[in-house]
Amino acid sequence: MTADDGPAAVPPLHLPRRTRLLLYGAFALLAGAIVADLATGPGTTLSPVLAVAPVLAGATTRTARLPLIAGGIAILAVGLLESTNTDLPTGVHVTALITVLAATLASAANVFLVAARERELFRVRTVAEAAQRALLRPPPERIGQLRVAVRYVAAAAEARIGGDLYAVVETPFGVRILLGDVQGHGLPAVETAADVLGVFREAARTEPDLTRLAERLDAALTARSEDGRFTTALLLDVAPDRGAVTTVNCGHPHPLLRRGDRVSDLEPPFPAPPLGLLGLAGGGYPAGRFEPRLGDLLLLHTDGVSEARDAEGRFYPLAERLPGLPAGSPEDLLDALLADVRGWVGEAGLADDAALLALLWDH
Repeated sequence: MTADDGPAAVPPLHLPRRTRLLLYGAFALLAGAIVADLATGPGTTLSPVLAVAPVLAGATTRTARLPLIAGGIAILAVGLLESTNTDLPTGVHVTALITVLAATLASAANVFLVAARERELFRVRTVAEAAQRALLRPPPERIGQLRVAVRYVAAAAEARIGGDLYAVVETPFGVRILLGDVQGHGLPAVETAADVLGVFREAARTEPDLTRLAERLDAALTARSEDGRFTTALLLDVAPDRGAVTTVNCGHPHPLLRRGDRVSDLEPPFPAPPLGLLGLAGGGYPAGRFEPRLGDLLLLHTDGVSEARDAEGRFYPLAERLPGLPAGSPEDLLDALLADVRGWVGEAGLADDAALLALLWDH
């Protein structure tokens, strides 16, 4: 169960335990058929079932060598059974031989095709990972007394990236943080996310006022989005030394502040529209503030977490579950949170991308 070597190779094939057991059972039945054929005498044969051998071998590998070897062994077995089943017409033996040979060639061709597709998918995922690293740059784990951790999970594992976005930028005004969720899915959402991140990284270092920064992001998104796509977003201006934190909420789920065993929403002074829709709603973006304490943990999240549903359609109760999760570090908290969300949704998996960013005011 290996993959071809070389630069275009794909990761080794790992079969689930149930699949392996089913394949082992099929091989055992095949061996039993050969024994039964030898025991029933020269007037009957089960040799056509040997065509299954290369098919089973092809299911366990990503190289054509194994089904070809299995097919060769099956052809030898057909010859052995032909020598013992002397009462059967020659046409029966020839038919069995042709069947095994055709199955061998078809299995080898199928392995070639599947391996080629997996190599292509592997290359696409490699490019996606590179794009993710370019767009969603990992923040430093510690900035002064502030510890930072992020986690990103794409609903489609092959995609690696989606419309959720985050950025952490150290500026003369403090640590500027952005977490957002672009409307829609697919490449248009990724392109919009790239636009928002590009403007934020540039404007965060030059715009002293956080509400003005939000307005600049709104204006840039309005000018660049030809299809009216909008982005919900949270903007934070954080002093690493536990100074006051300024927040601007642009139509995004409220951040959650965990202080001891209590969790509270940080609601904005009044509701504001997502980025790209300010011109339709009028007004501006209000700023909120709070004073962090030593040991406070602030969780920013997208609705891929808060709107994750279980088998009965119930939303994940993030604010209720957060106090019970371990928080020795922001990394531990986010890992435990994602594990808890996956347990909540079960086999259905996440229906939407999920981005999480945790801040811990530490010693």
